[in-house]
Amino acid sequence: MYRALLEKDPEYDGVFFTAVRTTGIFCRSVCTARKPKRQNVVFFPGAREALLAGYRPCRVCHPLETRGTPPAKIKTILDEIERDPAMRLNDAGLRARGVDPVALRRWFKKQHGLTFHAYLRALRVGAAFGRIAHGDRTLDAAFASGWESASAFGEAFKKLTGKVPSSARRGALVTVTRIPTPLGPMLAAATERGICLLEFVDRRMLPTQLDRVRKHYGASLLPGKSPFFDRLSGELGRYFGGELRAFTVPLDGVGTEFQQKVWTMLRTIPYGTTRSYAEQARLIGMPRAVRAVARANGDNRIAIAIPCHRVVGSKGDLTGYGGGLWRKRWLLELERRGAEPASGKATGR
Repeated sequence: MYRALLEKDPEYDGVFFTAVRTTGIFCRSVCTARKPKRQNVVFFPGAREALLAGYRPCRVCHPLETRGTPPAKIKTILDEIERDPAMRLNDAGLRARGVDPVALRRWFKKQHGLTFHAYLRALRVGAAFGRIAHGDRTLDAAFASGWESASAFGEAFKKLTGKVPSSARRGALVTVTRIPTPLGPMLAAATERGICLLEFVDRRMLPTQLDRVRKHYGASLLPGKSPFFDRLSGELGRYFGGELRAFTVPLDGVGTEFQQKVWTMLRTIPYGTTRSYAEQARLIGMPRAVRAVARANGDNRIAIAIPCHRVVGSKGDLTGYGGGLWRKRWLLELERRGAEPASGKATGR
């Protein structure tokens, strides 16, 4: 990591962060500031850990800006895959494109939780799932998606979805992707109707939330494309840039009648302001259900777009946020600053 720091290696941008004991500042691996001596450097897996350790973000490389954006060479490969999801790329093919297979594997593990080749297999299975669901024969879908034999396709399909390929005709598919943000990557999931999940990837409850999505929709979850992802990514970019106050991307959240009431009321909290759990309970007509409101708030699977971060304790204290209180504080400060030009002062309580 220190060698990558000295060389400003773009392949490691976002994979780790460096902090300098003598200055109290942390940076990206590609920072152009003068490089410190090895004994003064501390390495962190993410900006969160550096912040919690008391280090300040560098003003040269801005380590809190969007993380997870692929280096140029990796972006070129991802664009190529998007044009042809059935393509196969071995290590020799990657090297011919000027990409180190080991660095690519590390980047994918960091950003997507699986290797590059596993990602390609999942994309091909997802493409085949869609073909079968829309009436193609299993064999035709397998070959069209880049598989050389029906048995290899069937094995990969069952391993990734837990089902045999023919089940795609009566099953549902939820596509997932990762969206980089200044606070770390977020996992987004979409049905045919809209976004059904948006969570920070390091949230402890994420595996439970994904299981709930599978059960609610009776669906398989696979990496893939959705018309809602580009819209969501664009709106998140504008939100973090202080330009967007309300999300318009279609949402497809599933919950009990009570949860839906709570989540709907969350979307009425004005940008730049907060409400207490007690206020939320009163507004849905159930003033004694404060604890139940807090639980439903925590069960929200669509972070930021359904702004559960705007709910605070009765005395204005920050409590209960699945993405971490440090993110809740950051989001509220972002909105407070964004609300100032319109009102002349902070409107948050």
